[in-house]
Amino acid sequence: MISVFGSANMDLVAYVPVAPRRGETVTGRAFRSVPGGKGANQAIAAARAGARVAFLGAVGDDAFGPELRRALTDAGVDVARLRTVPGPSGIAHIVVDDAGGNSIIVVPGANGTVTGPDPADLAVIARSDALLLQLELPLEAVTAAARAARVPVVLTPAPARELPDDLLDAVDLIVPNEHEAVALTGAADPESALAALLERVPEVAITLGARGVLYGSRDGLRLRVPAPPVPVVDTTAAGDTFAGTLAVARAEGREPESALRFATSAAALSVGRRGASTSMPHRPEIDRLLRSHG
Repeated sequence: MISVFGSANMDLVAYVPVAPRRGETVTGRAFRSVPGGKGANQAIAAARAGARVAFLGAVGDDAFGPELRRALTDAGVDVARLRTVPGPSGIAHIVVDDAGGNSIIVVPGANGTVTGPDPADLAVIARSDALLLQLELPLEAVTAAARAARVPVVLTPAPARELPDDLLDAVDLIVPNEHEAVALTGAADPESALAALLERVPEVAITLGARGVLYGSRDGLRLRVPAPPVPVVDTTAAGDTFAGTLAVARAEGREPESALRFATSAAALSVGRRGASTSMPHRPEIDRLLRSHG
């Protein structure tokens, strides 16, 4: 089982030919509201990839709360530890341009009320094969969960920020994209960022978009796994798809290269579809793409 201690947001997505610059107004082509949030996205990605998944977090008592809960349950995620709290649910305002790029503003809402795992959350985590964390909950809550876990901890360091040693000391695998890796280390390129991160975390997987993923571990293993070539429609949640499915592959006992190919294939499928949780592939699709690309 995979546990996810993280955020659930309603994504408010506007599609535009070109994203507006500061002070500029542009006309959009379409608008959608889609269940998302980095935590919920990773939970749904892992469930669709074939894992049993438990989600630990909070939604508000507004109209978005039941929608977010239903999106998780429809994917087969256990939401027994998803609390409903007074006030609004988290939201993310997302602008997607015709090249598939995006810019995102997150308003935490109910996610900001999560101050740490309670004893019932810790009991769920203890029964898990891995714990997935992100940074859309308060940092003290994420740190408390990581330090209390007695299972492998996978951290997606997004939104990027300076991270304390007491958090990173409890992380087994960190999964930044290349921009987050540079922000965390100040290094100018992914290879240098990888080396710097390995001084703080035992394993690092830096996602590189269409160029795949760069992986390293403290035992000296280095891998660069290419991404299958696919048309890009919307890159929203590609990183969450990668992290969720990578945790599944690792929990299944796959070797690092096999696990990275599995997760990279899942992420490639997700960028060919619009939305966050709605873009995430199911296990048969991932397996088919893996076979077709060797």
